[in-house]
Amino acid sequence: MRWYVSIGAVLVAGMLAGGDVAGVAAPGPGNQTNPRLAEKEATVDVELVLAVDVSYSMDMDELAIQREGYAQAIISKEFLQALKAGPNGKIAITYFEWAASTDQKLIIPWRLIDGPESADAVAAEIMKTPIRRASRTSISGAISFAMPLFEENNYRGLRRVIDISGDGPNNNGIPVTTARDAALEKGIIINGLPIMVKEPSYSTMDIDNLDYYYEDCVIGGPGSFVVTIKDRDKFKEAIRTKLLLEVAGRTPERPVVPAAAQGREPRVNCLIGEKIWQDRWGR
Repeated sequence: MRWYVSIGAVLVAGMLAGGDVAGVAAPGPGNQTNPRLAEKEATVDVELVLAVDVSYSMDMDELAIQREGYAQAIISKEFLQALKAGPNGKIAITYFEWAASTDQKLIIPWRLIDGPESADAVAAEIMKTPIRRASRTSISGAISFAMPLFEENNYRGLRRVIDISGDGPNNNGIPVTTARDAALEKGIIINGLPIMVKEPSYSTMDIDNLDYYYEDCVIGGPGSFVVTIKDRDKFKEAIRTKLLLEVAGRTPERPVVPAAAQGREPRVNCLIGEKIWQDRWGR
């Protein structure tokens, strides 16, 4: 089952009720991690990959707000409360920026967040990196880059999640559904943050109903969801909402079953980005 949420639909107090995450009970006394191995091989509530779009269709103001949104969300009181509500009280997180299928830049290698001090350190790392922009949009490239990252860390997560943010459809690399399905086969969950704060423009290869595209073509896995940003002023709130849900292992309140999940064709052509590029550039 997949889920969809709009900003303001999630009440943090309700989301944090109870100490279990996604029905997983806290480890018993005989399951405690050896303190000496806490950093080397720690059990965490979620291994979370933040994959952030820096394609040219994002303007500099959006890129700055996006960067600040992630940093501020990680140090927010609500985020730290969600963190402590988990069975292990800690998560592992990594953050990279992406554009074309061969353009992914790791900004934050895997870091353990287990409280305010480690959260502050990660937020500071995010903010100190210069903002950049690059050509093309390859969501499939981002997913393909993210998958092996889970095998390269020393953490054991109760869940593995790729969090994709972007303002346009895949137009470069392999089809997005191919990459998505490969991730789902590995038990990885993909959530989405479609950014729809501007009117669709042919010049930037935008599409109508980007939220439907993300729901039907990008996200997947148990409890996967989309948080849509349609108001620039709600940008940071949307990022915080999405991270709270992912850390707490919760799903939004209102369920939706996309057309693709009902055995019908997706509501948006999953190759629409490639088609627009072909029509415009002939390659």
